[in-house]
Amino acid sequence: MAIKFDPKCIILAILLFLLWTCTIHATSRTLEEPLSLLQRHEKWMAHHARSYKNDVEKAQRFEIFKQNLEFIESFNSEGTRSYKLGLNRFADLTHEEFQTSLLNVDSLLYHLNLFPIGNSNGNGSSNDVPDSLDWREKGAVTQVKNQGNCLACWAFAVVAAVEGINEIKTGKLVSLSEQHLLDCDPNHFGCNGGVITDAFQSIEDMGGLSSESDYPYKASEGTCNTQNSQATAATITGFEQVEKTESALLQAVSGQPVAAGITVGGKEFQLYSSGVFDGDCGSGSYHAVAVVGYGARNDGQKYWVIKNSWGTGWGEKGYMKMARDTDEEGGLCGIANDAAYPTA
Repeated sequence: MAIKFDPKCIILAILLFLLWTCTIHATSRTLEEPLSLLQRHEKWMAHHARSYKNDVEKAQRFEIFKQNLEFIESFNSEGTRSYKLGLNRFADLTHEEFQTSLLNVDSLLYHLNLFPIGNSNGNGSSNDVPDSLDWREKGAVTQVKNQGNCLACWAFAVVAAVEGINEIKTGKLVSLSEQHLLDCDPNHFGCNGGVITDAFQSIEDMGGLSSESDYPYKASEGTCNTQNSQATAATITGFEQVEKTESALLQAVSGQPVAAGITVGGKEFQLYSSGVFDGDCGSGSYHAVAVVGYGARNDGQKYWVIKNSWGTGWGEKGYMKMARDTDEEGGLCGIANDAAYPTA
């Protein structure tokens, strides 16, 4: 005998099934939301090899991570800027912690009165330089390095400039030693900051720099190792100041990588991920970087290519594109105010 189904019962069963499915889905989604954030934090920790001493610290860092994530998503959702923020290696730090551990609070990096009188360059016309240039493509830039918890950005910026001119002059790209400067340069504050000009002068006075392989980085200041420091891998004859204009900086960078000081302080710089940064630089904190190129986007926005010393877990694998030819005096973040390069 054939079984007959009442159409009303079938419709009612379907409606009940759909209601049950929606209820389960909503409940599941509610339960999974905090878990997904925890998983996102765990994934971020694994990617950046981050660990905590106990569950209490982990819970505290997770809360900071969530707050930074909310800031990132709110900023990116606006979609009005030429750059993006992201969960980089500093995503579990408050901005105050970031400033304290990565930036100099006083302007120790650039003493303009220490530049030799009249020893300035970058004065030529910017009309006779290429429209774009990237010293990475020309083989004059070493891998991105990581200064760690030592405020030695001054040493990394200076060494990057020396690595560049050494490759241009010799055809050999050698990773040079920041630790050599930290340990053996008498005119600096070690992991508490340093002076770009003094560092260039010290390299000349010391007769050059050792390679990183001969004098590896330890992220702390130590006693000068005279044996390691005698294995000279690169020398310079002096250094020159760049005039405080972006056109002069362009002229200088067209010839070689340049060490530059910038003023930073904004949270967007901390969480920068990609694109051309044209945000608020803030004030009160200072940092040193190497300018290793320049270019322009398809829409015409011009930028500098900056090599940082915070490892590849920040920015575009350790690099930033910073807006060029802005209305800011001395360029965005004052990038053209305190720049210098070595001669060889």
